Amino acid sequence: MKKMTKQSIQRLALAFTAGTVLVAGLTACVPLVVGGAAAGAGLVATDRRTSGAQLDDQAIELRGGARVREISNDQMYVSITSFNRQVLLTGTVGSEADRRRVEDTVARIDNVRNVVNELAVGESSSFQQRSNDTFITGKVKASLLDAKDIFANSFKVVTERGVVYLMGIATRRELDRATDITRGVAGVEKVVRVVDVVSEEALAGQLRGGADATAGSQPPASAAPAPKSSSNVPLPPMEPLPASGATATPVR
Repeated sequence: MKKMTKQSIQRLALAFTAGTVLVAGLTACVPLVVGGAAAGAGLVATDRRTSGAQLDDQAIELRGGARVREISNDQMYVSITSFNRQVLLTGTVGSEADRRRVEDTVARIDNVRNVVNELAVGESSSFQQRSNDTFITGKVKASLLDAKDIFANSFKVVTERGVVYLMGIATRRELDRATDITRGVAGVEKVVRVVDVVSEEALAGQLRGGADATAGSQPPASAAPAPKSSSNVPLPPMEPLPASGATATPVR
């Protein structure tokens, strides 16, 4: 048997994880989903977040889940994902008042620095939609892993009704490249970036064991243009994302 490469092992683990999540989605309907609280300790070694930020993200997701359950009703299907102390809310609620209530509840959790509220008012996703979202997430992760010019672990991928959310810490070049790759995946209807943009210098400093790359960094004055894509999802000009307090930026 040929010796498996590190990338082969990563792809195998990714496929196993995606399959496990899909099976779970087929056997139970969970009104509240916590994004990354069950992540393995191995992420600490490869994640660009500080170990403190990783622990805070897990705590935010767990506390957020508990607090949203206290105000939940039969029309709330909320997913909470925290990355670098930024929280993404996806799913559906029954009213605009519920949408604001969930955001206010999560925003009051310790260490939350920003909430991106993508909750929709309406009916919850169907069984087929949830299964398709899980499949799309797996395909996007695999596509990012296959890319030779970006670090796949820089991004967390969340999919809701065909809309893919990219969360993470990355340079402008990496962000543009990851966006382009994601847009090329079949079934992706829109890409939203919720990413802390750091300079190449700040990232290099972090990789050398320096301080947290998100502290006091600025996007590079000039970034290399993203490669052209054959995707049918057009990409309009994008305003620079802030170095901290990232904002969701849709790509239609």
